[in-house]
Amino acid sequence: IRSDILIVGGGIAGISAAARLAPHADVRILEREEAPGYHATGRSAAVYVCNYGNAVLRQLNMASGAELAERDVLSPRGFMYVAQPGENAAFETELAAAEGLQEVSVEEACALFPLLDPAKLHRAAIERSACDIDVDRLLQGFLREARIAGAALETRTDVRAIRRQGDLWHVETSAAEFAAPILVNAAGAWADQVAELADVAAVGLSPLRRSAAILPVAEDLDISRSPVIVAASETWYAKPEAGKLLVSPADQDPVAPQDAHPDEMVLAEGLHRFEQATTMAVTRVERRWAGLRTFAPDRTLVAGFDPAAPGFFWLAGQGGYGIQTSPVMARLSADLILRGRSDELAAETVAALSPERFA
Repeated sequence: IRSDILIVGGGIAGISAAARLAPHADVRILEREEAPGYHATGRSAAVYVCNYGNAVLRQLNMASGAELAERDVLSPRGFMYVAQPGENAAFETELAAAEGLQEVSVEEACALFPLLDPAKLHRAAIERSACDIDVDRLLQGFLREARIAGAALETRTDVRAIRRQGDLWHVETSAAEFAAPILVNAAGAWADQVAELADVAAVGLSPLRRSAAILPVAEDLDISRSPVIVAASETWYAKPEAGKLLVSPADQDPVAPQDAHPDEMVLAEGLHRFEQATTMAVTRVERRWAGLRTFAPDRTLVAGFDPAAPGFFWLAGQGGYGIQTSPVMARLSADLILRGRSDELAAETVAALSPERFA
């Protein structure tokens, strides 16, 4: 089956890129699961925070904000860093690097998030502009646009072999064989494996497991407007979630690409750290899960044509930033694939994202 562009991976990266590419080319998305967004996309903490990641990532966060707002997927939340005694150095580092991060008193922090224990809180700072992201609405919006423009989504399609023959990439799958001159590798935690199938050098991606749990809160406690709370040392975070509380140990344990499940001991240790900073005793966990955050060695996203493999385009290494950067990364990918350049992002930013940096 011949197309202009094949995209391997039906997460937010592949689907958003398809939405930008499909008006200009015959695009086909290959997804191994039954539905798009099954892995990292569907397990995201779903927060838009400008002050998140390194300097390049913060540029991408800012560049995505307007489109996220236009797509009506943002709702006010706030994002607050809290420091216990011993976390002052980490707190100062974050405060110095961030824009729009405002230090607040212990009293105000506890008023914003009533579960914090004032006796254990040393300092706090809030990014008031941070928002929740409706990830499903965002993903389905991109998917709808891609389909309207003619893109095809092939689910339950596991890639088994890839070869370059003439000017075409041939992709053998469990469903059929597909071919296109351009192959976009948006396979998330499996992106290095897809590259190896294509006899393309891996960039050294590391899938890291992150666990989370949903906890009930007292019925008389309203945290619906409370911000996300993150320990300055990044050893736990908590987010109000539909009248309950999502708590994560902020774990980053290296694992093989997989359908991730939480490590019970790691989760228990994280919940204990949360208890140590709050007045809440964790007596019941309603639901638990884990997802994979896949990082390049420098923790910056990877986007661009492979320098040694014609027509092989990397769109990988999204880590914990893939949802909130998806608008600008989709625009960049389409610009590089269709026109060979980006007029939106500075040349040094495009270079910082290019897989050529690993050559």
